[in-house]
Amino acid sequence: MKKVVWKTYVIAFVITSAIFAVSFGLSNAISEKRIQEIRSIENKISVDILSIETQFSLLEDLSCGEIGDSFLSRELASIGSRLQMMESERNPDDPEFLNLKKYYSLLLIKDQLLTKKIAEKCGDNTITILYFYSNREDDCEDCSKQGAVLTRLQELYPEIRVYPFDYYLDTPAIEALRSVHRIDAEFPALKIKNTTYYGLKTLADLEELIPELEEIKKAREEMEALKNATSTDQVE
Repeated sequence: MKKVVWKTYVIAFVITSAIFAVSFGLSNAISEKRIQEIRSIENKISVDILSIETQFSLLEDLSCGEIGDSFLSRELASIGSRLQMMESERNPDDPEFLNLKKYYSLLLIKDQLLTKKIAEKCGDNTITILYFYSNREDDCEDCSKQGAVLTRLQELYPEIRVYPFDYYLDTPAIEALRSVHRIDAEFPALKIKNTTYYGLKTLADLEELIPELEEIKKAREEMEALKNATSTDQVE
């Protein structure tokens, strides 16, 4: 009887060990695949960054009529989304990730300065929002909500450009940006035109803070009405 019990324990141990080994091997395989995917994203971001830097140089030499709607911010937003995904899936203090994030932040600053230069040169009134957030634990409970609101704002109003910056990112450019715009360590923080706003701002709040959005709405409605009237005339 004791032999039967002993054999049962041995069989149970072997089965448990086999299950553990398979699970461990499968977990390692999935982790390795995820690492490869992240490396692929890193490489793609690096190439996109180089491409965008070249585009910056080209755009500076274009005339106002040739610039049109800038596609740089859309590409930067795409890179930002990928970096955000990486940030949620790996250690945010990873040196490689931080280097990419610093490089991306520099590109955002360059795009913001280019937008300002185009506005002065061409009389363009692009609306820009500088958004300062913090990734430090318990430092900004509303930052994720504010990011979602700003994403929705850009979906509704493509005319707006939002530039997100990690307040504590260790790079002289961010430090200079904080100093120039006098941003305190209170989050979320939004710099709209010459005014800084602290605390979570809803979509309704932002539409109230930016009167130009009402003008954009009216212009769209007039354009839509004109288009509908033209379509009706063509049918008749």
